[in-house]
Amino acid sequence: MGTHDKDAGLVEDIRLLGRILGDTLRLHEGEETYELIETIRQLAVASRRMEDVASRDSLAQTLDALADDQAVVVVRAFSYFSLLANIAEDRHHVRRHRENRRHGSHPLASTLRGLFADALARGTTKAGGLATLARVRVTPVLTAHPTEVQRKSTLDIQLAIADWLGRLDNPVLIDEERAAIEGELRRLVATLWLTRMLRAVKLGVKDEIENALAYFDYTFIDAVPRIHGEIEDSVARLPGAAPREALPTVLSIGSWVGGDRDGNPFVTAEMLEHAFRRQAEIAFDHYFAEVHALGAELPVSGLWARLTPSMQALADASPDRSPFRQDEPYRRALTGVFARLAATATALGLRREHRTAVGRGEPYPDAAAFAADLDAIDGSLRADRSAMLADGRLRQLRRAVRTFGFHLATVDLRQNADVHEQVIAELLREARVTPDYLALDEGARQALLLAELATPRPLRSLFAAYSELARGELDIVGQAAKVHASLGPESIRQYVISKTESVSDLLEVAVLLKEAGLVMPGEAPVSRLQVVPLFETIGDLRRAPQTMRAWFALPAAKSMVASLGGVQEVMLGYSDSNKDGGYVTSNWELYKAETELVAVFREAGVRLRFFHGRGGTVGRGGGPSYEAILAQPPGSVQGELRLTEQGEVIASKYANRDIGRRNLEALVAATVRATLDEAPRGEHAEYHAAMEEISAAAIAAYRGLVYETPGFVDYFRASTPIREIAELNIGSRPASRKPSQRIEDLRAIPWVFSWAQCRVMLPGWYGLGSAVEAFLARRGDKGRALLADMWREWPFFRAMLSNLEMLLAKADLSVAVRYKELVPDAQLADEIFGRIRQELDLTVRAFFTITTSEGFLASNPALARSIRNRFPYLDPLNHLQVELLKRYRAGDSAAKVHRGIHLTINGLAAGLRNSG
Repeated sequence: MGTHDKDAGLVEDIRLLGRILGDTLRLHEGEETYELIETIRQLAVASRRMEDVASRDSLAQTLDALADDQAVVVVRAFSYFSLLANIAEDRHHVRRHRENRRHGSHPLASTLRGLFADALARGTTKAGGLATLARVRVTPVLTAHPTEVQRKSTLDIQLAIADWLGRLDNPVLIDEERAAIEGELRRLVATLWLTRMLRAVKLGVKDEIENALAYFDYTFIDAVPRIHGEIEDSVARLPGAAPREALPTVLSIGSWVGGDRDGNPFVTAEMLEHAFRRQAEIAFDHYFAEVHALGAELPVSGLWARLTPSMQALADASPDRSPFRQDEPYRRALTGVFARLAATATALGLRREHRTAVGRGEPYPDAAAFAADLDAIDGSLRADRSAMLADGRLRQLRRAVRTFGFHLATVDLRQNADVHEQVIAELLREARVTPDYLALDEGARQALLLAELATPRPLRSLFAAYSELARGELDIVGQAAKVHASLGPESIRQYVISKTESVSDLLEVAVLLKEAGLVMPGEAPVSRLQVVPLFETIGDLRRAPQTMRAWFALPAAKSMVASLGGVQEVMLGYSDSNKDGGYVTSNWELYKAETELVAVFREAGVRLRFFHGRGGTVGRGGGPSYEAILAQPPGSVQGELRLTEQGEVIASKYANRDIGRRNLEALVAATVRATLDEAPRGEHAEYHAAMEEISAAAIAAYRGLVYETPGFVDYFRASTPIREIAELNIGSRPASRKPSQRIEDLRAIPWVFSWAQCRVMLPGWYGLGSAVEAFLARRGDKGRALLADMWREWPFFRAMLSNLEMLLAKADLSVAVRYKELVPDAQLADEIFGRIRQELDLTVRAFFTITTSEGFLASNPALARSIRNRFPYLDPLNHLQVELLKRYRAGDSAAKVHRGIHLTINGLAAGLRNSG
């Protein structure tokens, strides 16, 4: 089947949704407005696809002449077309995936079917498969980082459109059914058009918590247990006589929402408590519904069923005394389980929205006790030859309880090391331990902090007057201790330290945790939380091996690590290292740090777990997760892996249940494969030497532009919508860490977001071109052959260039050149834009020299087609963004101009799909 035939369904869906959007415009905006938008669309398509200069000029004149009201309608129309195209593409991915499964195509390596097909081919036994999986724990961690510009209201409508669109794939639909589906689609598109696209007020932390929890309803609470079930079934099909054993949890969900305080003063102890209360309510709502449904599904009569003693005891303990259910032991048992759940929810102070329990029960002491009751039911059914009954809803529920517990998701605490040292200094001063902790050198700090960890005496006093900062931090760890006590140790497992530079940064957090009882003091202290260093800048990454070697040299540190199972987590920051040193050097320093840390941990006899702080875009460590995991250094994926999922990427990956499940499968499959591939790949030393050489030139080029060029900050702030992005109501966190104009103080997210909007994509490629040119000038044909060999043989190098390729395909300086007009200093604008253009030309040349590809994304025709089809619909948005920015910055303060700018930001983010 040709590519055209494979994409026929996608083309039909886009045409259908485009026609419905056009009809909606006619209905609500009038024929004249519809004709204007259609004219703009035709001109945009002609100017882009046929490179028609006359059409391009006519398009520019038409857009520049629009009144404010007209501009807003045009922006909305093209933005919504991008959203509808996204829906059609996502549905097509699901369609193609199902067709491949149905036709028996060789399963993709990134799927569980592919993983276990390879395992069977290798002769892996049940025992071997379980032994490998026992080491695996994959945790995507949701963050509230502000790049998701969509409102939940519009996202819900889009999911409904996707659902109805998918129903059109039914091959036996009759005409009346097809018409009814199209009618529903029209209703939904009209609702979407009439729904406000932008948030009217800034998000608060509670809003961010609710947004994150929505993805449990969308995907996680259903998909995670199902994936475990599929893995269990796949293990059962492996050769070997071992009976099916309980699979340990290999996939769980984490969150930073409500616990990430780095630069966000609105995340408080109250917010942490609220986050866990809402998470528990979501978990309990699911359990109530499933237990009730199970009762309806198991009217098994005691006349015919044989019960195990534990099952009989469970039924006998039920408060259900209805004569109608006296011979239905499973229903009576589940009534008792429901009553105990209800009592537990009440004891935890949770709001309930489900039916009243029949009778009263004792609260469960923990989720394990709830799971034990479900296991008793399961065991009885299996003992009575009713495994098929146990393998339905009950199996899903048992796995959900084991994975989600009463806490739903593990929430990390995070704060900046600078804050910790201020709080510790205050505690030590008020306790009369030392008057000026901040004046001490590293050795003296460590000695003092270790002494504090050894003594049972707390630092905090009821009689001292602490600053608001200190009280806030102490309240957070106090609340964390309460959560641990009520919801179990899985509720909070990590405390992440941003800007880690030294061992004292880790010890400071250990002392703070001791104040809340989360570290038990003594010569060999015991910790209940993992203290996780986050290495972010290029300098921090280079010092990371030395820092961790010094950490493990401390007996107290080794004791805390041992108390947590001999595992130490290290977080690596992709965003800030990129902003600090550019794309190439960030990638290379991360790779080197991982390689060296593997050796340090091996020497210390400690198991290493990496936590990858990846963003949505390539400029913040984004790109396909499956390939990224396999491109990690040999031995760095040791079964356990955590990685952040941020902003709009959460919606694109997990809002659709089918796509969400595939993405979760890919994470598990990649982690298992990388874990098995621990042996060195035999990389040539010359690969590393070449990368060292290229990286040195790349960082010089990048920092030469961004940090050393006079006026660059002025150019950046004038030629991108950075100020307007900061005004968007897309997150509770400020855009900058400090009130300054410096690039160093700007958060990585708006930095990358801004360059994406103007189609430069600078953080994802700048520096490679001049670095490769210099390398080839020195090395000649041998250097060219070496780079080609690295592209073919080295997963790290291939992944780095493949991700860069995606941004090169999206970058468009013919669009970006118009943003140059926003810079008041024309000479500065010409100079800096000229350097950007020159470097982009060099980077494109370098890419094709190394890869010998015939065009961008030649190996990914679906993405190439998507980008090609989108460009005509993005061009008017970019043009109008520049025009509206000109009006706004010239003093036109009309609300519609301001709203129009924000709408263009929203529309471009939707069209580009990974803007931040």
